[in-house]
Amino acid sequence: MKRHWILITALILPAWSCGPAVHRTTEVSAIHVAKIPTDPADRSWDNAPEFDAKLLPQDLVDPRLMKPSTPDVLVRAVTTGKEIAFRLEWAAADRNDLPGAGRFLDACAIQIPATIQPDLPDPQMGSQGKGVEITYWRADWQASVDGRPDTIQALFPNATVDHYPFAAPSLANSSDEQKEFARRYAPAEAVGNRRVGPRAVPVEDLVAEGPGTLSPATKTVSRGKGVFGKTGWRVVITRPLPAGLVPGTRTQVAFAVWQGAQQESGARKMRTGWNALSVRGAK
Repeated sequence: MKRHWILITALILPAWSCGPAVHRTTEVSAIHVAKIPTDPADRSWDNAPEFDAKLLPQDLVDPRLMKPSTPDVLVRAVTTGKEIAFRLEWAAADRNDLPGAGRFLDACAIQIPATIQPDLPDPQMGSQGKGVEITYWRADWQASVDGRPDTIQALFPNATVDHYPFAAPSLANSSDEQKEFARRYAPAEAVGNRRVGPRAVPVEDLVAEGPGTLSPATKTVSRGKGVFGKTGWRVVITRPLPAGLVPGTRTQVAFAVWQGAQQESGARKMRTGWNALSVRGAK
């Protein structure tokens, strides 16, 4: 009897230790859902097949990144028929979400051709006449959306503030004098180039037709949410379903990851080439 119990235990233990079975696919395949799971930890993501997107060093344009830092990003996708959402998951030892001089930030992005066509744009941000749509998520934007104050004390806990134009008691709020000081000390904000500070969403929609042409889209309509855990980041990016992408058709998608701990920024990133993207019909 004792030997029988040992045998039964040996057979059962692997099943207990495995957790949900992972269905891997050779392309990014979005399953149909009634509602997008915006939380990266939502268990409904387990139902979506997983695509292991291998990342490549950015060795094409300056500033190059020749040393690999992130080997891959795990991707799952779902769609409602109107929107499509991607969950990106990659390993990171540290959370890098504090902006500032000498600091680098964790980030990721998805890229999709602006139109479905057999002759693809270049994966390096498209080509002339063949644009791409990019949605970019950044960790400091996520911290802002999650409630971190946009103050010197929050970003630099050991700093002492003697005078700051936005909080100067000698200047009345919204007065012409205060606005002038704001323009002097924050010229980027004065011209609408807000890269840091309070944000409504942690993502930005961009368009490009080749390297050096990246610019903001007319309006950011995408959404996102990133959560840092024991093994790294999980980020959900939700955007409109590409026009014409229906069951039986395919387009392409590319991914990029920036590791702040590796001083990655701008063109210095890990990226993929094009990967096939399809959607499944509702059951």
